[in-house]
Amino acid sequence: MILLTGVTGTVGREVARLLASTRPVRVLARDPARVTLSGRGVEVATAAYADHDALIRALDGVRTAFLVTNDPTRPDDLRFVAAATEAGVRHVVKLSAYAVGEEDADDLITRWQRANEELIRGSGLDWTFLRPRAFMSNTLAWAPSIRAEGVVRTLNPHSANACVDPRDIAGIAALALTEPGHAGRIHPLTGPAAVTPAEQAADLAAVLQRPVRIEELTPDQAAVQWSRRYPDPVVEALLQSAARQARGLKAAVDPTFEQVTGRRPRPFRTWAADHAPAFGR
Repeated sequence: MILLTGVTGTVGREVARLLASTRPVRVLARDPARVTLSGRGVEVATAAYADHDALIRALDGVRTAFLVTNDPTRPDDLRFVAAATEAGVRHVVKLSAYAVGEEDADDLITRWQRANEELIRGSGLDWTFLRPRAFMSNTLAWAPSIRAEGVVRTLNPHSANACVDPRDIAGIAALALTEPGHAGRIHPLTGPAAVTPAEQAADLAAVLQRPVRIEELTPDQAAVQWSRRYPDPVVEALLQSAARQARGLKAAVDPTFEQVTGRRPRPFRTWAADHAPAFGR
């Protein structure tokens, strides 16, 4: 049995969709009502990472698990790995971050994911680490202002990031969960080219067939915007990460996706066209 976590999120939802069409899967959720996946082969297990007994029950009979955590202030990886080890899980596919492999990256989120990877390495479990660059879907944060005003407000609009389509991350995850040969491997994942926020806005304007203009935020303005969603330590980590992008440190394109799948990753224009309704087309 394969257990999938993060199924109400961007990547986990897509992994669940890919796998549920071909095999039985068990999906973990704190709130089962938020799970949109259904079908004869889909089993929903209710548990929070902090509930050890519920995790043990959810992991009963599981051989391989997809692990997604998103809060650097909580020890959720530690909790999950302890339960997985006790339950006899063999292989964990962990959604990590590209910056983990970059020595100059030292923000809170990167340090947290490094520690998570080290924890899993030392657990005795087989592991695969997926290290994606920024998700193309992060631009959905622009959707309200694009719909209302035709405006993108962003920090560093002319700094490039080799962002990746979450569907491509999910595709690699599905392979790692179901095929041999991925244990002990790290898969750094990027898109086919580095793009700037200004270029992304231009792509969105093209698919929406209406103007989209850029308004550049200062770091202080960006911090205020992010603080509406994140605690102060995470906001500081995001600012540090943005400063690295401004120095050109997130523009490198990695060949791993094409080497593993035999095809090129999707470009941002394709992602934009496929998600145009969210921006008001």
